[in-house]
Amino acid sequence: MTFNSSLSRRRLLGLAGTAAAAAAVGRFAWAADPHAHAGHAAPAQSFALDAKGWALPAPRKLKLATNLNAICLAPVAVADSQGFFRNHNLEVEFVNFGHSTEVLLESLATGKADAATGMALRWLKALEQGFDVKLTAGTHGGCLRLIAQEDGPRRFEELKGKTIGVTDMASPDKNFFSLMLKRHGVDPVRDVNWRTYPVDLLGTALEKGEIQAASGSDPMMYRLRNQPGKRELSNNLVEEYAKLSCCVVGVGGNLVRKEKPVAAAVTHAILQAHAWAAQHPETVAQDFLKFAVNTSSEEIHAILNEHTHAHYSVGKAFVDEIAVYARDLKAVEVLRASTDPRKFAESIHADVFS
Repeated sequence: MTFNSSLSRRRLLGLAGTAAAAAAVGRFAWAADPHAHAGHAAPAQSFALDAKGWALPAPRKLKLATNLNAICLAPVAVADSQGFFRNHNLEVEFVNFGHSTEVLLESLATGKADAATGMALRWLKALEQGFDVKLTAGTHGGCLRLIAQEDGPRRFEELKGKTIGVTDMASPDKNFFSLMLKRHGVDPVRDVNWRTYPVDLLGTALEKGEIQAASGSDPMMYRLRNQPGKRELSNNLVEEYAKLSCCVVGVGGNLVRKEKPVAAAVTHAILQAHAWAAQHPETVAQDFLKFAVNTSSEEIHAILNEHTHAHYSVGKAFVDEIAVYARDLKAVEVLRASTDPRKFAESIHADVFS
């Protein structure tokens, strides 16, 4: 087999993710597709994405906080129309959350929402403060990009002494690319200038030379990369992070303690939806249009294909992923110097499938 040399590493990872999804869906084919015949049971495995195994015995209403405009979370938004929540006996009410991370986590901790989806690198610092919220699974990889001018920096080392544009000083992309700078010998605190811009002005700032790289998330960074004269310097599907989750499922601590099967059901349904999306990006793209603004099914499809929606992590594997992020966030002075990465990861995790 030969590959077109113009394919990016991100695109190859997306294709690999689709292949992995095909293998995964092969293991739970009827469970992953709610429209398929339910008579063909999936083979037994340590963790099977089998709806029957985690469905609740009776209907349960549940509030799920998510960003309905985030393309990487499109599988969550369409999980209802595709039957994944219904197959778990869940009646889900979406809460389109546009507030701060702290307010979102507080809503989980106080029971105003039952579960939520979001980005690990935005949540971890807030969770270090002690919110009664538990992470139950990683859902996929991708979402973050670092963009430069075509004739600009091509390596992290070349960003020393330069300025990087961001939309938010606590954003997950700033945290991630800080980790990458540190790994490549550049101190993200002392060797780089970070400057905030409205997202729609990042491209202009690049062109004017006010910044030498722009950091952000899809879909805006996907669009910026595709503009003439722009190139993708890096993304969060590189090196050790290529096989890690970027987005996670969180539930209120009280829900885990008192209704663990409910926490398991919603987590399982969301994981199923992501795995199914890796096999059916066209359908997800069409369904997601009713939630999204200023996009098209073609753009949604293209972005989903560059993410790794076939990847998920639960249990020890998920704790291992969070511990990696915690270790590296500590190294770039985001988490406290006294935080033990492994103990922290274990403390904010709930194994709802055990």
